[in-house]
Amino acid sequence: MTPTQTPDVLARVAELLREAPADQDGALWRLDREGRQLDANLVRLAPHAAIGAHVERDLDVLLFVVGGAGRLDTDGGPLDLRPGTVTWLPRGARRSLSAGPAGLVHLTVHRRRPALTVRSPAAEPEGGESACLLHRLCPECARPAAERDARYCARCGTALTGDAPA
Repeated sequence: MTPTQTPDVLARVAELLREAPADQDGALWRLDREGRQLDANLVRLAPHAAIGAHVERDLDVLLFVVGGAGRLDTDGGPLDLRPGTVTWLPRGARRSLSAGPAGLVHLTVHRRRPALTVRSPAAEPEGGESACLLHRLCPECARPAAERDARYCARCGTALTGDAPA
């Protein structure tokens, strides 16, 4: 076992929330250890903010609500989220997330994402995608948004620039 693989306290959520500016939303913390098999992000959504409907094709995600409240909309119906709620988001399931009036703080955990790959044209809808997708890449974690009108990164909650090429 290398020194980067020894057990350690990685964060204290109460301290992170206390030290982050009250108006800061998006990723407040992320797991960044070398050689890890997991990814984890502590994300704060501002009051009434939303992460649009999307499908995570490759990974199951565990979502743990730390603070605030909100709603998870799925094909199976809406799920109320409040502190202490643990939700499993199976890969391939469509979902959207919205924060309540006090905002929503949640931790997501999933297997570490494989390197980005180019999907075959058959995997894209007829007509394909535009040649440049930079306007859909998250500035924090570089994850591409699955939907064209995404406003927030589905992985870490960071606001997307939305500056589509002309």
